[in-house]
Amino acid sequence: MRAVRFEEYGGPEVLQLVELDVPEPGPGEVSIEVAYVGVNFADLQATQVGYRVPALPFVPGLELSGRIRALGAGVQGLTVGQRVAAITQSGAYADIAVVPTSTVFPIPEGVDLRTAATLPTVLPTAYALVHLVGRVREGESVLVQAAAGGVGSVLGQVAKLAGAGAVYGVVSSAEKAEYARKLGYDDAFLNASFGADVRRATDGRGVDLVFDSVGGETLRHGLGALARFGRLVSYGNAGGEAAWTVGAGDLAPEGRSVSAFSILGLSVDDPELLQDIASHAFALATSGKVELPITAEFALEDAADAHRLMGGRTSTGKLLLAVNP
Repeated sequence: MRAVRFEEYGGPEVLQLVELDVPEPGPGEVSIEVAYVGVNFADLQATQVGYRVPALPFVPGLELSGRIRALGAGVQGLTVGQRVAAITQSGAYADIAVVPTSTVFPIPEGVDLRTAATLPTVLPTAYALVHLVGRVREGESVLVQAAAGGVGSVLGQVAKLAGAGAVYGVVSSAEKAEYARKLGYDDAFLNASFGADVRRATDGRGVDLVFDSVGGETLRHGLGALARFGRLVSYGNAGGEAAWTVGAGDLAPEGRSVSAFSILGLSVDDPELLQDIASHAFALATSGKVELPITAEFALEDAADAHRLMGGRTSTGKLLLAVNP
């Protein structure tokens, strides 16, 4: 079978199309004939700095859609040929991937395989951030970093559906700001000035909740954009800066709080909860209330081009690899 892997760390150029043996599922696993793969920033971090890479060579890819090819011993409730989406710790950049059944999700009727590839990480992450971690309350104001990215594109929509009042985005360009507004953000601000922009938009009060996927100094500026008793939720470190630390001195004067979330961590530590979150998120996908924008699609052999686009920070929405569409 075909797969894209890397044998050393570096830029997109280290990704190589290779031929590998077809993997067979073990107990509690299924193999999936991959149709589409969602490209995530974590894939770039894996290639560049070894994020969540146990050893080389390594086949990246965290989310996919396709049809079940074979069942491992003891698997129940799934059938060969069934359409599914899945989260995996690695290996999605391939014709066939092996995935534990705990992170395999049947695709709802009315959702095609292409759209389904955007579901495993993006919509469950947004749902969990809004309902379980950030716990958005009616009328609250929300600020979303990377509002034009994969998760950011839907996070504002999910927050609005949960009852948020004003929802603002932070982006890196005027073009991305316009894109975010079209997706329902009340306004979108540029990275360099978002702190002052938030204060101006909220008459100096600040926002109730910040969702941060960037980390570093951006996270610290996000803390400064919070209102009294505001909350910040960290769910990524796309900026690549050193791990942030926050002390009582940063939080206590205004009664602010910080929490964190990882969909990949949840897939390992509590897959039952992940299944429950996914069921709610997939219901949103079929409701027609959330737009899941796919803005670029690449063949498997062109995975390096997908990484270049995402790494150039000019992409919006979700990027896909069409493996066997």
